[in-house]
Amino acid sequence: MSQSELIMPKMGESIMEATILKWLKKEGDTVAIDEAVLEIATDKVDSEVPSPFEGTITQLLYKEGDVVEVGKPIAIISGAGGGETIISAPAVEETPREEPVRQQPVQQEARPEREPVTAQATNNTSVNRFYSPLVMNIARQEGVGMAELESIPGTGKDNRVTKSDILDYVRNRTNGTAAAPVKETPAPVSNPAAVQKSEESAAPVQQRQSAAVVNSNVEIVEMDRMRKLIADHMVMSKHTSPHVTSFVEVDMTNIVGWRNRIKKRFEEKEGQKITFTPIFIEAVVKAIKEFPGINVSLDGYNILYKKDINIGMAAALPSGNLIVPVIKNADRMNLVGLTATVNDLANRARENKLKPEEIQGGTFT
Repeated sequence: MSQSELIMPKMGESIMEATILKWLKKEGDTVAIDEAVLEIATDKVDSEVPSPFEGTITQLLYKEGDVVEVGKPIAIISGAGGGETIISAPAVEETPREEPVRQQPVQQEARPEREPVTAQATNNTSVNRFYSPLVMNIARQEGVGMAELESIPGTGKDNRVTKSDILDYVRNRTNGTAAAPVKETPAPVSNPAAVQKSEESAAPVQQRQSAAVVNSNVEIVEMDRMRKLIADHMVMSKHTSPHVTSFVEVDMTNIVGWRNRIKKRFEEKEGQKITFTPIFIEAVVKAIKEFPGINVSLDGYNILYKKDINIGMAAALPSGNLIVPVIKNADRMNLVGLTATVNDLANRARENKLKPEEIQGGTFT
């Protein structure tokens, strides 16, 4: 009887790890092709993982709540005999166990007087190293600059820094064991004051938490995973760009009247209920075409003008939280196409059935 490995799938280009939310199957259960085996969560989307083959689950390699790197085996499934063994990518398991050995030379990289060590470490960090959005978020919140981030030994695939690596580093730095790199190699960021401000703001948060612990009149409830992600992204957004609010009054009388007149006929003809959302999106697309300077993002001191017009729209999740699916190339759709796409994304958001690529790549929300 052959044995096959169920692999943690890659849920998007920037996703390097996922959390196991719930096992839908237990050891000894049979599973069919495309049958859901578990539910996983990333910082982008929650999703079910189907089995690519049929058989019996003989071993679950991780528990619920564990964070697993993309590409690692998460379960063993035995076939019904004579089946073809599915082989996992060997590259995933070639290096992670060897990474801790590199801790000493990488830590020495932070000492500017040792040029050879710095040059050697750069090979595995600034040139080839990839940092996941989750790691970058933590780095921003904790005031860890790029130079300092590159000095952290990575235990992930291809020497990548995992969530555990950076949290351990921050914990050690707080205890005074990893503070030296911050002063010796300041991060080459466009606004060093932001890093300093981030470090200063960390202390009051810890103090407020400590005060809550000793106050018997305060109930402490830990945030759920979604709230933590929302909080992390809000903080990252504050550090990334200034927040400016502008209000413009628009007379919607004609639009409301037009929709009321055509909505029944529209649904009969197109099979879709037309809401105000696709109407707003169509107007936004026209405005972006006329003023492309609002369809941009910043990369340091560079302005990135996006040729694609990918519109993000807020949609409600079953939990009551919001997610932002993206309508790709919205400028190529007419009002009928926008209506169908908006309804489809909103419906699947309510059912937790959005795909990872459907919540990425937005240029304007």
